[in-house]
Amino acid sequence: MSRVIDMELSLPHSEANPDLERISRGRPGTPFAQSLPRPEGYGFSNYGNVFRSKETAPAKGEADDGGLVRLVEDMDRAGIARGLLVGAENSATGRIHQAHPGRFFLFTTFDPFDGMRAVREFERLVKEEGANGLRLSALYNGVPANDRRYYPLYAKAAELDVPVRIYTAMNYANDRPYDLGHPRYLDDVAIDFPELRIVAGLAGWPWVNEMVGLLRRHPRLYVDTAAHHPRYFSQPGSGWEQFLQFGNTLLQDKVMVGLSRYLFGTSFESIIEQYKQLPLKEKVIEKWLYGNAAEFFRLN
Repeated sequence: MSRVIDMELSLPHSEANPDLERISRGRPGTPFAQSLPRPEGYGFSNYGNVFRSKETAPAKGEADDGGLVRLVEDMDRAGIARGLLVGAENSATGRIHQAHPGRFFLFTTFDPFDGMRAVREFERLVKEEGANGLRLSALYNGVPANDRRYYPLYAKAAELDVPVRIYTAMNYANDRPYDLGHPRYLDDVAIDFPELRIVAGLAGWPWVNEMVGLLRRHPRLYVDTAAHHPRYFSQPGSGWEQFLQFGNTLLQDKVMVGLSRYLFGTSFESIIEQYKQLPLKEKVIEKWLYGNAAEFFRLN
């Protein structure tokens, strides 16, 4: 069985705070007290039109999904040593680490408008609660990654020597710009913070060629494949041709897998097996599945 580090594990519904999703998936920008109802299928609701998920997990709000205990059991069966857990509140960081030591990477999230208050809380969570890094997503707050309001957080991450994961992909929430997660925004961040370890979450699709160029350009920039099914990487015409070519050669040390099991309604084992079927060299498959993430997180 191969060892795996999964760069996108979803917090089980039974342990999630439903208010977080409701707020983060609401209107972009400042809320208005007397907002009118939105058109059907608008904003994040459009994801339901674009993607027909086959998710087999219990519906949100149900308590029989086994929580983190069952998630860890599923990880064990599939050989997943660790995973980046998304969806947990900052305040849950210490509790989750204590309950499941060494199994999850927990990246904190902050509103860039909170300024130095966010910076101080970020430092406290890293030093006192074991937070492993910072996660930023312009998809939710509408603030691109190179905005100056993030810079105090980037500076603190560099000082603490913890990585940053930045949402890098097109979005389908049709109430905000589609290119909030364009790879070009990473260029400024990598230029201004050359010591910072950055992972481009979701691999920059459909701007794959630009993503490849930036990975070649910046030594501390990595990428993960979260939210994309591995079967498409080798499918002609899918747009992933250059990613797969360079990921098997010059960028073989830069790619990490995000299994995103919650999106595909299948087992960890099935997704991992499909990665193994990609036209990659055997040593490269091991790097994608485990070695590169182990290096990125300095586990070796």
